Amino acid sequence: SSHFLGCQSQQPACGRAVKNSRIFGGQDATPGSWPWHAIVVNYGPYGYIQCGGSLITNQWVLTAARCLPSSSYNTVVHLGRYNQSGSNPNELTQKVENIVCHPAFSYNWLYDNNICLLKLSAPVIFTDYIQPICLASGNSTFYNGTSSWVIGFGYDDNQQFSNILQEVNVPILGNNECRCYFGDYNYWLSKITENVTCTRPKVGWKGPCKGDQGEPLMVKKGSIWVQSGITSYGYCGGLLVYTRVSQYQKWISDTVTGTPPGFVTFTSPGADSDSNFTCLTSPSTTIPAPFNTTVSTPLNTTVSTPLNTTISTPLNTTVSTPFNTTVPTPLNT
Repeated sequence: SSHFLGCQSQQPACGRAVKNSRIFGGQDATPGSWPWHAIVVNYGPYGYIQCGGSLITNQWVLTAARCLPSSSYNTVVHLGRYNQSGSNPNELTQKVENIVCHPAFSYNWLYDNNICLLKLSAPVIFTDYIQPICLASGNSTFYNGTSSWVIGFGYDDNQQFSNILQEVNVPILGNNECRCYFGDYNYWLSKITENVTCTRPKVGWKGPCKGDQGEPLMVKKGSIWVQSGITSYGYCGGLLVYTRVSQYQKWISDTVTGTPPGFVTFTSPGADSDSNFTCLTSPSTTIPAPFNTTVSTPLNTTVSTPLNTTISTPLNTTVSTPFNTTVPTPLNT
């Protein structure tokens, strides 16, 4: 029921979205539906890079490490934004005073440990439109087919950045099956390890695209929303790979100061159909292109060339089609 956690003596003070009335997929969100949604903008000498993120306490934001260049110049976080070009009466902008990326992450083409924490310059006051999300604890399980949601302002079907925050329902794709589609190679993408989780499109090609790196992958447990992943790389609207948040509970807890984040155990029912999955054919040798970090103009400012966001051509741009549908353009330009 919607009050799944209501009878517990210590209900987590996270994951509550009072404005979230309905969820379908591939559509405009409504204001306040995802009150932990954050926009991370890193300004540099040649422009800026924009990614997504999630508010996890009153002073810390979780995002992907690749959203931030190795040298940070000026990073700000926008909370409560719903409209990229119109008014956002519930928006709050905070400067970032400290950036802590995972020590095992490297600024090359590898994507393992693609996780970063941002400390805001001051604590925020929670409203119906600004709330923290709960995080999946280390003993959580997300079996193949688990219904999940992802949001963002990234590219739409017209290869343009969305003006209104988008939401889409995507099922978890088990890691064994995910390896069959991505292969298990280590050129400039990390392997499909236990540090990541995957999703596939529910209908057609709907899902994250360019500009959506760092956005949260989420699941609902009763009335509480729990973040299971951080958007990392993949194909627009197709197979996507996320940093698995539950693998980093200790690192997050050790890093965050002040109010601790709320960790919730999500347990998938039944048996995991992916546990005994074997590939029907040999894994594809195709390497998908990473998310390009070129961004739209959310702040009504002229943007020059972004920070060294040119991405080399992938090894092979011919992609086998796992769902008997036309494969969309990879997430590069």
